Amino acid sequence: MAGLVHKSFNAPEEVRPFEQGTGQLEVLHVKDKELGRATFQPGWQWSKHVKPIAKTESCQAAHAGYVVSGRLKVQMDDGEEDEVGPGDIVDIQPGHDAWVVGQEPCVMIDWQGYEGYAKR
Repeated sequence: MAGLVHKSFNAPEEVRPFEQGTGQLEVLHVKDKELGRATFQPGWQWSKHVKPIAKTESCQAAHAGYVVSGRLKVQMDDGEEDEVGPGDIVDIQPGHDAWVVGQEPCVMIDWQGYEGYAKR
């Protein structure tokens, strides 16, 4: 196995579009993990644009990520909620909804929760 792996989101190995043109997930495969850069367009909401793909009531992926730009509101199934923005690190457990806040796309890098995310 190589001691150095170099990949770029400028050349993703896989692109998974969300419903109704509301964004996409760009995927890189590094060792046994899928790392992702998600771009959520204004108006995107998990329960509207990924739920039809995932076929679960709420997002069941755990996310560990970094918000590059834009703002995202996250609401857990138990009602706990928070809003994240540029420079924030997030650890989001399974059982949540999320949506873009404002008119700027939200870009997020995730090194945990995009394994199979929005995969048809």
